[in-house]
Amino acid sequence: MQTRHAALEGIRVIDLTVWFQGPVAAQHLADFGAEVIHVERPKGGDQGRGVRSIKALPVGDWNQYFLVINRNKKSLAVDLKQPRGREILYRLVEKSDVFLSNLGAENLALWELGYERLREVNPRLVYAVTSGYGRWATASKPAFDMTVQALTGLMNRLGEPGQPPIYLGMGSGDAYGGLLGALGILVALHQRRLTGKGQIVDASLYGAQLLLAAPTLQAYLATGDPRFARQRSRRDPENPLWNTYAGRDRWLFLCVANDDASYATLRQALGDPPVARDPRFKSADARRAHTRALVEVLDGVFRERTADDWTARLRAEGLAASPIGTLRDLSEDPQAWANDYLLETYCEEVKRQVRVRGLPIGLSKTPGRVETLGPELGQDTELLLSELLGYSWEEIGELKSQKVIP
Repeated sequence: MQTRHAALEGIRVIDLTVWFQGPVAAQHLADFGAEVIHVERPKGGDQGRGVRSIKALPVGDWNQYFLVINRNKKSLAVDLKQPRGREILYRLVEKSDVFLSNLGAENLALWELGYERLREVNPRLVYAVTSGYGRWATASKPAFDMTVQALTGLMNRLGEPGQPPIYLGMGSGDAYGGLLGALGILVALHQRRLTGKGQIVDASLYGAQLLLAAPTLQAYLATGDPRFARQRSRRDPENPLWNTYAGRDRWLFLCVANDDASYATLRQALGDPPVARDPRFKSADARRAHTRALVEVLDGVFRERTADDWTARLRAEGLAASPIGTLRDLSEDPQAWANDYLLETYCEEVKRQVRVRGLPIGLSKTPGRVETLGPELGQDTELLLSELLGYSWEEIGELKSQKVIP
């Protein structure tokens, strides 16, 4: 029987990151088989270990924040403020392919972990940084998902006119920034195969948020038209057939082109109510000229049935529509489970199977896996020092006594 190898087997990553953006970049690599060594402070470790609530509300009975974004990793606890701690890291750099950090440049310089220093140790090293504003930043710190999003124009684009801008939420910039960090690392590793040399990779919250805004941002860059930059009411959309509507029980999204054939099909799906035959709506230009009136008409029609009923009717006519679901709906969606977008895995902390977000990318021959959730602080320290880095047990004992390692 042939052994199935992981896609990134043989790649070793030093993961000197905290919180979300950096750790999730390394998590994507670990999911596909890279050996990821999460380097942490001996006392407290990654600050993400302390996140057991969101906005002061407890989240479950297990540390889902840290354990999920640090799954499939090892933990090495070492005090990098001490010279012998940095010596451990240098020896690890010699044997690694990637160094990933989202710590401030001043801290990395203080600990002698800048790119120039580590390149001396290993010229083949891919040195990756997930930052707030990019390598050539001029913005002030700190960088949080919401403060960076505020700069991009994305937040100001969302919401009803006259109402406060809306934060997209969900840690979107961190999540995208982490994914872009993983992509950049893979691109740099491919380039290293051709040249034998490493390089610096930078992915940032700022760049990630601009990617989120890409279609509207590009339209504004191409035209300078403020309509692409400002809030737009659902009561006055550019296309009233491409809009949100409230069914009897919940909202749905209607995605229909504003042409005469599509409008005729929509009228048929809606039961061809007399109001929809109003002469103000007889052509695409007329519908654009009377957008508010048509939205009012459709509001009244859609309130007569549930969102699921309307979705079934619209799809039967070949029109695109979907109920606007909740995370509960998502958690029960068979598609999410069939594609491994959601998974169950064993959690040692609570001694049972738990539900986790899964793998956003599928590979047919070398799929990713969730083997373990995040490691205990420093659980692999002694094994890595002895088996990978060649420290004797006597040396390990000295490092313990000097509090270089716990």
